[in-house]
Amino acid sequence: MFIIISNFAGKYNALVSANENINGMWSQVQNNLQRRADLIPNLVETVKGYAAHEEGIFSEIANARSKLIGATGVNETAQANAELSSSLSRLLAIGEAYPTLKADQNFRALQDELAGTENRITFARKDYNEAVQAYNTQIKRFPSNIIAGMFNFGERDYFEADEGSQKVPNVKF
Repeated sequence: MFIIISNFAGKYNALVSANENINGMWSQVQNNLQRRADLIPNLVETVKGYAAHEEGIFSEIANARSKLIGATGVNETAQANAELSSSLSRLLAIGEAYPTLKADQNFRALQDELAGTENRITFARKDYNEAVQAYNTQIKRFPSNIIAGMFNFGERDYFEADEGSQKVPNVKF
């Protein structure tokens, strides 16, 4: 009887640990997304100084940034992230159209910081998705699936790229 209870407790604790690991990984994703969101106003202000007539993209970025900051849950965050990434691509393309902006040190520094942050986001998403995969596999395996069912350990969502984010944005000037 002791062996059964010990095994049960071990499986339960493993599920709790896996679930908390996912929460920690998700926190890293959110931290990196927030870092990128915090860089955007500086980038927008720099571009505005050179391309003030591109008002449409500025409001698009502001809306996408607000959606990302207000997103709750993995799927809503993924969708908001894809929208913001698309808007940022358009903003950076505008930067390419203005040689003086492209040569601006502040703009280049912000681009470099943004690129570094995008890399951090990619790695954080990868780590999060690996943790979700390990957890989801664990709750489906016997005998953990019995314990998972008893204590409502449900499947967790992957952070998947939005279908639209796979396409390169069409930028027209």
